[in-house]
Amino acid sequence: MKNNESQDKWMSRVLEGIIDTSRDHLLITDGEGYIQLVGDSCYEMYGLEKEQLLGRNVIQLEKEKVFSPSVTRKVIEARTPQTTMQEIPGGKKLMVTAYPVWNEDGSLHSVISYSHDLTEILELKHRYESLTEQLKQFETEIEELREKNNEGFVAVSLPMQVIERLIKKVAVVDSTVLILGESGVGKNVIAKEIHRHSRRAGGQFVEINCGSIPEGLLESELFGYEAGSFTGAGKNGKPGIIELANQGTLLLDELGELPLTLQAKLLKVIQEKRLQRVGSMQYRDVDFRLIAATNRDLEKMVKDGKFRQDLYFRLNVVPIQVPALRNRPEDIAALIKLVIRTLNERYGMDKRLDPRATHALMQYSWPGNVRELENVLERMVVTADEDVITPQHLPAEISVAGEEQAMLEPGIASISLKEALEQVEEKWLRYASERCRTTAEMAQLLGISQPSVVRKLQKYQVRST
Repeated sequence: MKNNESQDKWMSRVLEGIIDTSRDHLLITDGEGYIQLVGDSCYEMYGLEKEQLLGRNVIQLEKEKVFSPSVTRKVIEARTPQTTMQEIPGGKKLMVTAYPVWNEDGSLHSVISYSHDLTEILELKHRYESLTEQLKQFETEIEELREKNNEGFVAVSLPMQVIERLIKKVAVVDSTVLILGESGVGKNVIAKEIHRHSRRAGGQFVEINCGSIPEGLLESELFGYEAGSFTGAGKNGKPGIIELANQGTLLLDELGELPLTLQAKLLKVIQEKRLQRVGSMQYRDVDFRLIAATNRDLEKMVKDGKFRQDLYFRLNVVPIQVPALRNRPEDIAALIKLVIRTLNERYGMDKRLDPRATHALMQYSWPGNVRELENVLERMVVTADEDVITPQHLPAEISVAGEEQAMLEPGIASISLKEALEQVEEKWLRYASERCRTTAEMAQLLGISQPSVVRKLQKYQVRST
């Protein structure tokens, strides 16, 4: 430097450069609290331009709630470095640290403060703690369910708790129950629960899917047959499903698929509690509890002439409508835990789910209901080489469905809070870069300044389109 004046200008320019390029927001006041220097990020932080802050006193700005409390005021009063949490307009929270700078005579020359926006970190911490607490609650509820349910019945959600209470009421009587719901919701599990709590629990629980047996064979499967009653009949005859359920419970699943010709014969058996085998003139007494299940709209089928009205009235004594799994998400975590434990016991394994995988499964809509959940879990358990099942083991349809949700609500992972925040920040940047043409558009989408977008793109080496 040729002289002190040029050196002062050089130092001033360097100081301004440090303030403008610092990742932390810097603000410098004189010894009385009047702002002398402030970075370009002041608008992003306080909603005010640099010119609106320069020369203003921090005490007055504190009264105007531009920032509260003023850490610079605290330094001036206490004459020591101070750190505090500060709230600014828009609900942002800053961590602010300020240091005094002294003159040679011991008087206060200036105060330098550094601010760091903690809003995203605090929100992430809150979500992390909320999800952790939720998973702990599920763990507790699942352990209670483990003691209470031996057949896979889960009732964490309110609708399923209502069904659980209804099951216990109807179990003690022999009223016919009609279970309604989408395919795969677990209608047979509810039927087994009714049988398990009933006085017939010592008898057989017999189940037949009316839609899986050809119409020509269904009659003999239901009612049985005598020897030689038709071509291919066994030489000793055979009791039907209804006979096997004597003193027990009979579940007719997918009853809506039952042909009209057999509906009349079934109605007669229900009314008279006796049946005739195919090819026999002899009546056999039967005593069974009937539970029917279907995913069809029987009422509409009656109107269309595809289902007998008298049989419908006979079956629709105690209807139970089972909600789809997507309408009772509270049950998903409990079902996951239950199915994983069952699979481990069945195959002699010790597989477990990474919390991130559990979270992704809980965000999926499960169009195939409980049956789809069981199939997906079994696929992962038997194909994963590792004992811990992570998101990379998830089927593609679940991974894709949960991708955007994962950006908003990241699961618990074995990483630090800072790393988790950086992952979320990078995902948002990539999300914005794919949808915006300029950094200005990205800034508007993300709600931050354009310089911040540029710095973050460089930090994460993300190319803007």
